[in-house]
Amino acid sequence: MFRIDPKQAFAAHAARQTQTAGLSPIAEEIAGRPIEATLSAPVIVGIAQAVEALMIAALGYGIYQSYVSDQTDMAYVAMILGATLFANILFNVAQTHRIPAYRTVVLQIGRALAAWSIVFIALAVAVFLFKASDYVSRVWALAWFGTGAVSIVLFRLSLRGMVLHWTREGRLTRRTVIVGGGQDAASLIEAIRSSANSDIALYGLFDDREGDRSPDVVAGCPKLGKVADLAEFARRTRVDLVIVSMPLSAEKRVLEMLKQLWVLPVDIRLSAHMSQLRFTSRAYSHVGEVPVFDIADRPISDWNLVFKWLFDKSVAIGALVLLSPVMVATAIAIKLESPGPVFFRQKRHGFNNELIEIFKFRSMYTDRTDAGAARLVTRDDPRVTRVGRFIRKTSIDELPQLFNVLKGELSIVGPRPHALQAKADNILYYEAVEGYFARHRVKPGITGWAQIHGWRGETDTVEKIMQRVNHDLYYIENWSLLLDLQILVMTPVSLLSRSENAY
Repeated sequence: MFRIDPKQAFAAHAARQTQTAGLSPIAEEIAGRPIEATLSAPVIVGIAQAVEALMIAALGYGIYQSYVSDQTDMAYVAMILGATLFANILFNVAQTHRIPAYRTVVLQIGRALAAWSIVFIALAVAVFLFKASDYVSRVWALAWFGTGAVSIVLFRLSLRGMVLHWTREGRLTRRTVIVGGGQDAASLIEAIRSSANSDIALYGLFDDREGDRSPDVVAGCPKLGKVADLAEFARRTRVDLVIVSMPLSAEKRVLEMLKQLWVLPVDIRLSAHMSQLRFTSRAYSHVGEVPVFDIADRPISDWNLVFKWLFDKSVAIGALVLLSPVMVATAIAIKLESPGPVFFRQKRHGFNNELIEIFKFRSMYTDRTDAGAARLVTRDDPRVTRVGRFIRKTSIDELPQLFNVLKGELSIVGPRPHALQAKADNILYYEAVEGYFARHRVKPGITGWAQIHGWRGETDTVEKIMQRVNHDLYYIENWSLLLDLQILVMTPVSLLSRSENAY
């Protein structure tokens, strides 16, 4: 997959992202429409496979228990598991576990029943070759085949009904925009509509060109603005997929586009439908039947998003239970030292630059708090209370953000969310660091890769915030659940050994 170097120049784009761009009226109208939460196609397919396999195996074992014996025979268990696994392999070979297949009746059921029949033909051949016919109940095999076939049909019809319902609601469509215009974009739009109309919702085009080379409407899709407007549009409404419709020969233009789009938390594809070059099939992915090159993917999506969600929720609940005595003691100490609320709330940028309000234990005197963090906290800062110095140095002040994790606004591990007016060397972060907003392609976290490497606390120089951002981008590009676990384990160690910059 093509990668943009995170250290390339993005300052101009970052500055644009901080402004409230003036979208065109039609872009404003589209961005204001209500949208349904989407369902991940790979997750649906994975769950469907698991449910079908469990159903088939349970039928085989249930018939064995009720007719053959109430004692478990490992030979039967092996046959049941082997046949179930073989059936699942054949279902996938026949391409019956795909969202487009789920929408059909004859195609998916016909192929599924054919695969199920092959399983039992193979089972019969195996029994014959191993001379095991005296040990395998024919009634059991025929009953399992018959009930399995009926169950597969009913399951597939139910699955089709659910998928069609989700499709009508727009929960399976990928909200898509095209970068480019003219005849190339027109042919791309027609190709998508003819092969992927149920899976792709085309909202419009973004193109920097004007006049006849880029008309206001292309193949029925409106032009929503220039490429620079896409960042604001993607912040106002959900965009899942960006397809760049440009010839590979326009290398300079393509690279300029990618530099602007790279910071967005979307899948980016380069259309190859008009290219005269032909690569091996493995070089392409497809949007419907349209070949595309994968340029960038959302860092965490599909099953990884499910695993990340489970990790966040389980760790947050466990931490709240284990650390509740510390949190209660901290709240009491804050109340005893100075009047005012126990918690401090602060607006920060979250995923895709959305504004979120995070919770912290109050570490400053109430009349000296700085919600915008326009002034950094320094050593022996008179605004910080005695309790505040301790809880800031030990990061106990961050513990209330576990509630933000339960609300879905933060992750346990991710780039730390910075205050809106935070500065380094008197320069706002997004103006000081190239590619700053690329760190918002994932949900921010309570701790992160930068923090365990000592880049926490005061950021009085541009170098310090650059190091934070570079570490954040490394985390995003190399994310895995094991990396999250490593960071979580190393966080207490880092707090004990690298707290010299935390005031």
